[in-house]
Amino acid sequence: MISNIFPRPELFWFILGLVLFLLELVMPGFIIFFFGLGAWITALICLIGHPGNNLQIIIFAISSLILLIALRSMIQKKFFNRGSQSEEVEDEFTGKEALATNDFGGIKHGKVEFKGTTWTAESASEIKAGQRVIIIEKNSFKLIVEPKN
Repeated sequence: MISNIFPRPELFWFILGLVLFLLELVMPGFIIFFFGLGAWITALICLIGHPGNNLQIIIFAISSLILLIALRSMIQKKFFNRGSQSEEVEDEFTGKEALATNDFGGIKHGKVEFKGTTWTAESASEIKAGQRVIIIEKNSFKLIVEPKN
């Protein structure tokens, strides 16, 4: 089957792995990545030896599933764990003082300067330009602030 389409099965598995890696970039879930790795492991085995088509598919399936089960949670914790990273970022902003660069408050957004950078800010209270504010929360690229007492 594979050798009928591609005279070199390692090329087929390498290209399949590459396509799966590219799909991982556009599809959420961090699962397809491991099937890409499984395809590359199969390509490597095809390069070293010459397994039959059925064995290639078995190698692909088993290596992909083993990698998925063994490494997915570990890699997600290491690179994609938003909980601890979010807390660290929150600590960097929360409770710190910033300077309002324009008037805003209520439904109007404004700008504040914090650590030499201008940030979009939002406040339920009226804020005047030049007023000191306290950062309550960071929401993406927007700071939620309140006037400093």
